[in-house]
Amino acid sequence: MTTSTTRESPLAGRRAVVTGAATGIGAAAVEAFADAGASVVALYHSTPPPERLNARAEWLRCDVRNRNAIADAFGKAVAAVGGIDVLLHAAGLWRPATPETLSDEEFDFLVDTNFKATVLTNQAAFALMREHGGRIINLGSSEAVLGNPEAPHYAATKAAVHAWTRSAASAWAKYGITVNTLAPAVETPGAQRLRDHLGPERAELLSQALKGMIPIGGALGDPLHDLGPVMVFLAGPGSRFVTGQLIAVDGGLLKLGA
Repeated sequence: MTTSTTRESPLAGRRAVVTGAATGIGAAAVEAFADAGASVVALYHSTPPPERLNARAEWLRCDVRNRNAIADAFGKAVAAVGGIDVLLHAAGLWRPATPETLSDEEFDFLVDTNFKATVLTNQAAFALMREHGGRIINLGSSEAVLGNPEAPHYAATKAAVHAWTRSAASAWAKYGITVNTLAPAVETPGAQRLRDHLGPERAELLSQALKGMIPIGGALGDPLHDLGPVMVFLAGPGSRFVTGQLIAVDGGLLKLGA
């Protein structure tokens, strides 16, 4: 029988680690998970946590491109909340380039930031979940499906995240661990960096294009109100039979599987 407490606090008793937690989707996940009753450990790197979320989580600084730093942070997370049941890996970065001008430095930087960090954090979570199961939620991108001539390395690294998720999901299902990727179209600092890169005129053209590309609302969604409930679902018991999926939360932009 479902109790009112379970309905009101779907993540009650769950212990979640959120990376990239200081801004954008990561910050939304901290708030959504805490509202849903989870104990949250929030990892950040260079951007300090927002004051409004200071009391909603245990905050730890961590460079998620570094295996030793991750091991230290996850060890502190276990000490703080007693274990890890959920990983929401939101750390990542959008950077501009073109296919013909992409440098070795830019390529290596985004491979480390977007893909290597996903692998390392997922491995650390697996080591702590393998005895009791858990939920791993990665962040992909519609750009990995559609491509982006303004950021080909970003699109490619996020496509790697999609492939990694499918592989890890197949390998770790026997341990009761689900692994899924979200492809959101919501307002984030990365979306603003894209606008800044395009400049006012091209950014306005993009806004006009989105009106026709996103059937619901014609614009990017809100990380907390539009994406938050989906993150809570994937972190909770109701998603036990969902794994290896790329789930678009984008107002109808991709229409995956249609």
